[in-house]
Amino acid sequence: MEGVRVAYTLEQCWHRVPGGTAVSAIEVARAMPQVRPDVHLVGVSGRHGEDSSVTFDISIDVAGLPTSGALLYETSLRLRRPKVERVLPEVDMVHNTTIIPFATNKPMVATVHDLAFLHYPEFFTRQGNRVFRRSLSSLRKHAAMLLCSSQKTVDDCRDAGFSADRVRYVPLGVRAEVATVEHIAEVRTKLQLPREFVLFVGTVEPRKNLARLVSAMAQDPTLPPLVVAGAQGWGQVQMHDSDRVQFLGHVEDRYLPGLYGAASVMAYPSLWEGFGLPVLEAMVQGTPVVTSSGISTEEVAGGAAVLVNPLDEESICHGLRDALARADELAIAGRQRAAQATWNKTAQRTAAVYDEVLAS
Repeated sequence: MEGVRVAYTLEQCWHRVPGGTAVSAIEVARAMPQVRPDVHLVGVSGRHGEDSSVTFDISIDVAGLPTSGALLYETSLRLRRPKVERVLPEVDMVHNTTIIPFATNKPMVATVHDLAFLHYPEFFTRQGNRVFRRSLSSLRKHAAMLLCSSQKTVDDCRDAGFSADRVRYVPLGVRAEVATVEHIAEVRTKLQLPREFVLFVGTVEPRKNLARLVSAMAQDPTLPPLVVAGAQGWGQVQMHDSDRVQFLGHVEDRYLPGLYGAASVMAYPSLWEGFGLPVLEAMVQGTPVVTSSGISTEEVAGGAAVLVNPLDEESICHGLRDALARADELAIAGRQRAAQATWNKTAQRTAAVYDEVLAS
């Protein structure tokens, strides 16, 4: 395959809470020229112009369709327009980097991180559920291949009606930037962090299970306080009143390595994830991780984290104590696990899917 041009959707970068779908799309775009210089990704989104609220360095050129946001999603799904070819007529295929497909007559693939809306529809708005279900239906009709970031999502997609020959496992990577002692000290001062703390990183929304984490920690007052780093998402998160929880809100990417490095343990007892990037991000820094069993985070942890039942507060509390007691052991195992996950590998697997689709 030589000189392949791929339209690469990036609308989620302009969402109020871009999340892991934006991070993974951008990291793959950064890695692709290193592993497959013959694959040229050209971004496509709605027409946003210069937007100071976008904090991502998108790294590739982005063409703008005439509509954006919810309207772009609705017209793409209902009317199958505007077509990507309207602004990128010479592409060979389209890669939708989220479950919501853009309209096109070109061969299409899509990255599906999770089908959480099928398992926990109550955690999404009525409109969100409609859009995701309509998207899934559209992908059944039009997608040549799905790229799934966990085996759990592969299984979900097959259960949702996709044959095995249309689904590929493409796990995500992580940046291997280890925070220096100086950087950790700088972040401690800037964010006014306690000397020891349990860290949660993620959007504050119901499926992240933050309320149960707070209640679990309240069972043992000897545990360090909780620090929550993440933007407010959607839905009501009712939490046990506690003066031992510090909310940082959104933390800029440049401070995250130091934040993970400063933490005594990272707690991620989510109810459902497509992957769980914070698990690997913490492991890069040698920070012990507590996360959920039975979902994709167990895959991501690869035996290097303490696994808990996210529905059981006693299990979460015990897991935190266990991780603190085994900190040195988990730091070594975590670093080894994180070293196996690179964005170059993700980009290589992504390009291999392009090869398959264009050769068929």
